[in-house]
Amino acid sequence: MEIKNIFCIGRNYVKHAEELGNEVPKQPILFSKPTHALTKADGRVLSFPKLLGEIHHELEIVLHIHKNVEKGDLIEDVVDKMALGIDLTLRDLQSELKRKGQPWLRAKGFRESAILTDFWDFPGIEECKKNSFSLTNNSEIVQKGTINEMIFSFQMILDELIKAFGVKAGDIIFTGTPEGVGPLEDGDDFSLYWNEKKVGNFLVDRK
Repeated sequence: MEIKNIFCIGRNYVKHAEELGNEVPKQPILFSKPTHALTKADGRVLSFPKLLGEIHHELEIVLHIHKNVEKGDLIEDVVDKMALGIDLTLRDLQSELKRKGQPWLRAKGFRESAILTDFWDFPGIEECKKNSFSLTNNSEIVQKGTINEMIFSFQMILDELIKAFGVKAGDIIFTGTPEGVGPLEDGDDFSLYWNEKKVGNFLVDRK
């Protein structure tokens, strides 16, 4: 599956905004990652040198767009697949960039900072509302959420992206992370779950 653009939404859960001491946004915060950031949650070991500083995991639902989108299109007509993903953030660097008023790209778009499970068929909004998604580290749940807790719905996110950038076939959208973000440590073993089903995992090397 070819991926064209990686769009991301920041601070889309109230408790996540609060845990980092950020204001709750009144409109979606948009950013992107280069496709070079992509990697798979297929059991592989991901290596991040310690010199990069603190790196935080952010669990997210990821939507795949299968057609060119026009203003007024509904999310269920343009999304065909979904996955779970991890948006990794160089937190020390991001804090420094924010202080300087500079873009986040260096802190968000580094290699292997967009970790994806395999995609599966998108079941629709109502079905997604009945499900939770979670991340475990060494078998302990560290993040868990549902789309019912989102500040901005899938449709609101899509509408904002259409207005700001345009959305076309092959684009994917990271839709925001619930509370519980935290640092990667050497030897961590992360697993991603859709309800009780394990859909991906990866190991961390921080030498």
